[in-house]
Amino acid sequence: MASASHLFVEGISPSIKAVEQIIQELANSEVPVLILAESGAGKRATAERIHQLSVRREEPFHVLGCSQLNAESFFRTVSGESGLDGTGTLYLDEIAGLTAECQDKLLQVFPRANNGQHGSGITSRLICGTSHDMEAEVRGGRFREDLYYRISGVTLRLPPLRQRKEDIPHLISFFLAKYAADFARPLPSLSVQTQQLFNEYAWPGNLRELEDAAKAIVILGDETVAMGGLRSLLIKSDRTNGDRVSLKEAAKAASREAERELILKVLTRTRWNRRRAAQELQISYKALLYKLKQIGYGEYGAS
Repeated sequence: MASASHLFVEGISPSIKAVEQIIQELANSEVPVLILAESGAGKRATAERIHQLSVRREEPFHVLGCSQLNAESFFRTVSGESGLDGTGTLYLDEIAGLTAECQDKLLQVFPRANNGQHGSGITSRLICGTSHDMEAEVRGGRFREDLYYRISGVTLRLPPLRQRKEDIPHLISFFLAKYAADFARPLPSLSVQTQQLFNEYAWPGNLRELEDAAKAIVILGDETVAMGGLRSLLIKSDRTNGDRVSLKEAAKAASREAERELILKVLTRTRWNRRRAAQELQISYKALLYKLKQIGYGEYGAS
């Protein structure tokens, strides 16, 4: 049974709308793509979405887990000796997990041009994903700098679920419908309390954790039982943060949220042109970059 989290689900939040726009642009090129995101945030689904919209859509979408292969088997695979025929798209999952030997092998077969004019070596479209800070991996000597620049023709950063909570109602509806159909169970109707819980929870496991919660609700047929563990985590988080919230703090929080919404709305309208957005918001470009960093979008988008 296919995991729903391996399917790209469109959303309504400004951050995911920006991602969808970048995906459309990447699908029209052959440039290598490096997808950076937290675990469970949809790296593989994004890679497959790029493939589905590209001219290679009728060809295979290959997935390789980089931490699961030794140098010999990795070389045989990526060089086409073991399964890959050079067509389609090759997605290397958790590229940061490649051993030094595998990094050397990949560099041997990776095309030196990034304009789609491949010579010998890999002729599949190459997309890599990781939840690690690749620049830190390079600085620490764990990943070859020349290979890093070779695989990151475009770097695409995916927002975590906690930064796109507007999408949660749509995502949970998608997952519930998917698993209700898969398990031939009635489609659950969530209570107001559970819907509120979904919106308040931080979702450290991102889309994968949301999917697991939906699957549990469908299988158990009782949302109270299925959501018990999530409630415990939320209550623990609330206690850690303290129980008292002043009116002044609440006003500040509301102001920050309104500012965040306005910034993201303007960025979406300007197709994430930050200089134009700063002009529309009537603030300096430097001030906009600072505010983006404050709300967690400092490194967001394609670079």
